[in-house]
Amino acid sequence: MRAPSPNRVLIVAHHTAESPELLEAVSRRAGEGPCTFTLLVPSRAPGRSRAGSGGEDPDTREAEERLEAAIPLISVAAGEAILGVVGSHEPLAAVQDALNLLGFDEVIISMLPVRVSRWFRLDLPRKVRALGVPVTEVITSVHEADPTTA
Repeated sequence: MRAPSPNRVLIVAHHTAESPELLEAVSRRAGEGPCTFTLLVPSRAPGRSRAGSGGEDPDTREAEERLEAAIPLISVAAGEAILGVVGSHEPLAAVQDALNLLGFDEVIISMLPVRVSRWFRLDLPRKVRALGVPVTEVITSVHEADPTTA
């Protein structure tokens, strides 16, 4: 008898990618059954980027830095190495792209507290559920001075 293939879990986070709440949610999900994880970090919204140098896109660079910092932590929580990708600045479009191009069975969305979360105001969890995948919401206590995403 062949073992079932692991569920593919997409983690969507930006400012909250290193939060204890997200790490706990990943650890808990990993303990529920076989799964693999991919971290999706949308780039910053145009017009909200920090100053960059040369021809480098500061929006993409910041998202790559988030990935570099979060992947080792989430890999430990998951119990295995995870993958990471940078997505569109529009979080729903980034999730749709990931679902269509890479295919996932479920999504974990990690957001800032409700009072400051742009993703909560955009109703991102409900919109992702409407795409036909189960969604787990993680609300963190992380709060940065410039919460332009998550």
